[in-house]
Amino acid sequence: MPSATTPRKAPERPSSPSPARERLLAAAGRVFYAEGIHATPVDRVIEEAGVTRATFYRHFPGKESLVLAYVERRDAEVRTAAAEAAETIDTPLDLLHALVAGVAAEICRPGFRGCLFLNAAAEYPDPGNPVRVAVAGHRAWLRELLADVLSRAGHPEPPAGAALLLMLRDGAMAAGYLESPEAARVRLTEAVSTLIREQKPGPGFQPSSGSAQATSRPQK
Repeated sequence: MPSATTPRKAPERPSSPSPARERLLAAAGRVFYAEGIHATPVDRVIEEAGVTRATFYRHFPGKESLVLAYVERRDAEVRTAAAEAAETIDTPLDLLHALVAGVAAEICRPGFRGCLFLNAAAEYPDPGNPVRVAVAGHRAWLRELLADVLSRAGHPEPPAGAALLLMLRDGAMAAGYLESPEAARVRLTEAVSTLIREQKPGPGFQPSSGSAQATSRPQK
């Protein structure tokens, strides 16, 4: 029998989500994040999901395709959460504070082990690897989202502001895992508020209607 990492022809994606595939992705999300990707054999995911090896190979040609699906699934979840927030929040700065609050809430959740995307990138150093490409795509989208929010808020340099915000987010996630999650949460929200307050606004600047409340609102 081929090993769990032997490449195989990719299976056809079913028209509707398969319960077994969903269980495999959910199990991968738990064990890859908690125990590391390379440290976790496929058999560990199969056992956690409660399926057979044959079932695994019906949905994934090998471990690498499962890892890619794991990263892409989290990317889709984050994008959906951001889109839902944008539909219900009135001003760009309130949306920004809500996005930051979502990051802060994630840092403080039980079992937090840092940013999933940064963790995955650390395990796949080749920039051309599909997993690294997926991580880069997520970060490009996030940077563009932040720049768009800042632009609509009248920020004078949206791309530069977005790069700073992304760096603050990365640092807070690292500090939240290595040090005190609560301290990282507080410092992140304070740093973002200071960055916005001290930045000279452009002509279209729109102040937040309730930034203090937004920074403490957890993202669900």
